[in-house]
Amino acid sequence: MILILNFGSQLTHLIARRFRELGVYSEIKLPYDVTDSELDKCDAIVLSGGPNDVNAESITFNKYVFSCGKPILGICYGHQIIAHQFGGSVVSSDSSEYGETKLVVLEKTGLFEGLNNDEIVWMNHGDTIGQPPVGFKTIGTSPDCKHAAFVNEEKNIYSVLFHPEVHHTKHGMEIFENFINLCDIKKDWKVEEQKDRLIDEIKTLVGEESVVMGVSGGVDSLVGSFLIERAIGKRVFCVYVDTGLMRKDETQFVKEMYDELGFDNFEVVDASSLFLGKLKGVTDPEEKRKIIGHTFIEVFEKEVEKLKEQNFHIKFLGQGTIYPDRIESAAPSKTADKIKSHHNLTLPEKMSLKLVEPLSDLYKDEVRLLGKELGIKKEFLDRHPFPGPGLAIRILGDIDEEKLVILREADDIFISELKSSGEYKNTWQALAALIPVKTVGVMGDHRTYEYMIALRAVTSMDAMTADWAKLPNDLLQRISNRIINEVKGVNRVVYDITQKPPGTIEYE
Repeated sequence: MILILNFGSQLTHLIARRFRELGVYSEIKLPYDVTDSELDKCDAIVLSGGPNDVNAESITFNKYVFSCGKPILGICYGHQIIAHQFGGSVVSSDSSEYGETKLVVLEKTGLFEGLNNDEIVWMNHGDTIGQPPVGFKTIGTSPDCKHAAFVNEEKNIYSVLFHPEVHHTKHGMEIFENFINLCDIKKDWKVEEQKDRLIDEIKTLVGEESVVMGVSGGVDSLVGSFLIERAIGKRVFCVYVDTGLMRKDETQFVKEMYDELGFDNFEVVDASSLFLGKLKGVTDPEEKRKIIGHTFIEVFEKEVEKLKEQNFHIKFLGQGTIYPDRIESAAPSKTADKIKSHHNLTLPEKMSLKLVEPLSDLYKDEVRLLGKELGIKKEFLDRHPFPGPGLAIRILGDIDEEKLVILREADDIFISELKSSGEYKNTWQALAALIPVKTVGVMGDHRTYEYMIALRAVTSMDAMTADWAKLPNDLLQRISNRIINEVKGVNRVVYDITQKPPGTIEYE
């Protein structure tokens, strides 16, 4: 097992995921506090990136990390910690490095076995290494850091200033595999084999109680509810809440899907007037998410009361929370910066239900692999992600029924054209967003002053980083023409070509 100390990087869980892809089980210590016993039980240690300054911030952690005799890999901030800990210097750089950078490999053995003389890596740092510690050998340099990678083979410490875990580092997986080989760790872990373990954990947690499960039709809540159903059978009650913020015909689709899957207890609750009433006039994205999260709980607790009246003992709320939800909400680490609150992570402090979240340590593609192992149809597993807050975070600013109608129609045209063209399966996620500004246009010789629709389609492996999808020009033109011609209230369509980072996939 590889133990990862999380110093607050938004990318920390990608490190664990890369090692899992290579067949090695890995755990993240959230936050970075770790005991001697935990260090003795692991096979290797990784120090993650993070937003802090090693010179200005007092990050205190168990220094037994450096004397327990386990191999260590430092990444970015972890690289700086190692330099600082062993007497090297960390200094502010005159020219920060962000994004793709060329690394000159000075030694193509050990950690860099099999790499090229020049490698493309992904940097994300302001501080740099002024002088490496005594006894450490520099094995890689970048344009703005002479000591972008160094090792101390005697101490079994390997360290890099860049991020091997992101796909932008072309041979990052080879670096991780080299580290595994240096640690002599057995590759014996597969996500598909976690089904029985997760089911057993649900059984142990829930016992003889029952679970009310919030489902949306997305792959996360679908696989989560399927796992819980496998664990406790008819004691799971799936509730689909129509918030009034759903896509066109979404409610009917989800109902038919759960009918086909054979769930005994599935209920649709129309709470659209409740949600839209509470969101009226609200423009702040974080406030929207919190209102939606709290209103979901309000609805679920009412459903629980109804079930209790029927002598069902509901003690748990099931959710399809996955790791990107947690990490962007800064749930895992006291040092992480919050990117955005996910509605299912902004729950009331006095919530009467305990949580069961069987997927909370998995990424979307891992969830799909698990769903395949459970026997769920590919058609259901391959649906694009749809956020819990729904169209509320795709309408910038305040929400009203007119904007919802416009966005539903535009989004439906976009998705249907992607499917008919075959591009749907080539994109990770696609969406239409309504920009709350009106622009001048001309339709039939008449001046118009109507809304703008932004189209966004991205490719990704895990949603932590994403690139904009290079859709064919004729497809984009056809989509734009259809939206402008068929959706009343729109006279302009734009295509978003922002990567993540710096942007996020959703607009709010």
